[in-house]
Amino acid sequence: MYLNLGNSLNYTSSGRKRHKLPAKKAAPKRKFEPYVPKTTYVRETPDYPSVSAAPSADSCSKPIRTKYTGTLVKGIATMHKSNAVPIINDQEAKDISNMRRGS
Repeated sequence: MYLNLGNSLNYTSSGRKRHKLPAKKAAPKRKFEPYVPKTTYVRETPDYPSVSAAPSADSCSKPIRTKYTGTLVKGIATMHKSNAVPIINDQEAKDISNMRRGS
């Protein structure tokens, strides 16, 4: 069956009649009140200078590089996904070299 609905807004696109919504009530009128900004709050903080008056020559120098000088770690092995693992003894080195993904 073909429904000729035309340009009526009383029916949906599927042919069902739309229900009318109740009319909206007007908002009550308010009295105009001018905007008065509040005063800004300023926190009391002591004066901390950000840098000393004369920076020293050591403040921008290259840091001294630290080096491992012990005997416990024999080397570093790389496991999957670039995970560095310290090698302490020969058995650990053999175990890591025999490891496979997923097993």
